[in-house]
Amino acid sequence: MQLKPFIDYLLLERNYSALTVNAYEKDLETFSEFIKAEYDSSIIADVNYSQIRSWIVQMVENGLSNRSINRKISALNTYYKFLLKIGDVDKNPLSKHRALKTAKKMQVPFSELEIMTVLDDMNFDDDFESVRNKAIIELFYSTGIRRIELVELTVSSIDFENKTLKVLGKRNKERIIPLLDSVTKTLNRYLSSRKELDDITDNDRLFLTKKGLKIYETLAYRVINDYFSEASTKVKKSPHILRHSFATHLLNQGADLNAVKELLGHSSLAATQIYTHNSIAELKKVHIKAHPRSKK
Repeated sequence: MQLKPFIDYLLLERNYSALTVNAYEKDLETFSEFIKAEYDSSIIADVNYSQIRSWIVQMVENGLSNRSINRKISALNTYYKFLLKIGDVDKNPLSKHRALKTAKKMQVPFSELEIMTVLDDMNFDDDFESVRNKAIIELFYSTGIRRIELVELTVSSIDFENKTLKVLGKRNKERIIPLLDSVTKTLNRYLSSRKELDDITDNDRLFLTKKGLKIYETLAYRVINDYFSEASTKVKKSPHILRHSFATHLLNQGADLNAVKELLGHSSLAATQIYTHNSIAELKKVHIKAHPRSKK
């Protein structure tokens, strides 16, 4: 099975991340091993839907979640679409496939009180890492950016004059996010502390380790988890929950859904609508409290 043209297509034409491409490659290799073992064939292009269905059944029997199975089938479907595009197959055996049903995961956002407890009530020291960590937390909550987007920020991403942040999102789509005055102050303080580092290797990157190297995704996760463990009893404490909190709190305050969509960098409004659940809950409280008929 020759996957290099497909990998190049995903990376160069579709602008998929290296992590996604690696996952797709592993999924296709797993399927290739399955049809080799079950059907003595290594040619994915010759496979029919019933054979793919038997792979799905095997994965279910092995205890894989519907969500994981859907991801693997999505990788296979993308591969068949590529084969159609280059003329290696004349039909996609997954064209009529329906994804397995999955339970929607409700992400519970931090409350405004929990976030203010971290940002306003906790004592951040004056050392480099403490100053950096506060800047990371403030930037996550005030902009709603993704973890990888924060890791990849450069010093030039910040426009202090216009108080904006330039973010490179999925599919290399660029967006501009306004910065609050409080955040620009925190970032200025961080950059002053950053200048005091003895040695900087990744000079263009905004957030660095104390060794002068760009931070990594695990570090960004650990910062959020460590600080919010002191202020919140929620099971999940991650940068994504801060992103969820950003969107939910904006909607609770009456922000336009389309505006929140643009700030989050979503390609469709449907992706943003998952954040309206908590907003509706707040509206219900207001409605019950304020409506003249609510006491009857």
